[in-house]
Amino acid sequence: MQVLLVADLHYALKQYDWLIEVAGDHDTVVIAGDLLEISCIVPKEAQIVVVQDYLRRLASVTRLLVCSGNHDLDREGPGGERIAGWLSDPRLGAVTGDGAAVTIDGTLISSVPWWEGPATQARIAEQLARDAARRAGRWIWLYHAPPCDSPVSWGGSRSYGDTLLNGLIETHAPDLVLSGHVHQAPFIVGGSWVDRIGATWVFNMGQQPGPAPAHVVIDTEAGEAAWFSLEGRERVSLGPGAVHREPIGDLPDWIRAADPDADAVPQES
Repeated sequence: MQVLLVADLHYALKQYDWLIEVAGDHDTVVIAGDLLEISCIVPKEAQIVVVQDYLRRLASVTRLLVCSGNHDLDREGPGGERIAGWLSDPRLGAVTGDGAAVTIDGTLISSVPWWEGPATQARIAEQLARDAARRAGRWIWLYHAPPCDSPVSWGGSRSYGDTLLNGLIETHAPDLVLSGHVHQAPFIVGGSWVDRIGATWVFNMGQQPGPAPAHVVIDTEAGEAAWFSLEGRERVSLGPGAVHREPIGDLPDWIRAADPDADAVPQES
């Protein structure tokens, strides 16, 4: 299975257009939170209508999974904590969103919502305990904020990660966690787009301007991941041993096999 991971699009419509163009080249597309932008001049209600249309279009060409981020909250949920109710709208159809899980090619993928307080934290704990009982092989989480005290959550002066996630990883040991939230982590000294905590690989592709988002492509069969951004492109083997990032010269065969036009992707970024 090949997964295209993006996050923190923040209502950048040109980046949604880019996703529409490339989505069909991948088995699964993941948007790991912050689909909307709270500081945008466009009202959130209007943003939701536009982004929901993009999500329906994406889901018509490939499997689409999303989770909420802190910019996506639009209504009050249990305990008075805000939630992204619009991501659970039945009119989204085949989109897998907050609190849901789906099995694709033997891989269980869980979408975890953004939390504001103990009520949502409790729901997350219940969700992952429930999903753990379904686990029969590889398990992937969508979780907007990366784990604390990791290069993928490094902001230059401190970690902006989620300590709750660290505890959940220790409890359940998923194979991969797909995150975002900390925009600068891959681009600064001490930061990275990839890390491993125990047996769990964690990713945060970072955020960039322009027509294409920074993105990670993961191939579970090849056991590799590749990162593409304005700052360059790197790859990592998801095998045992230390995390070793290396620059990409020629694109890996597993990307070319899925997308003959992939050589153009870094230039489009």
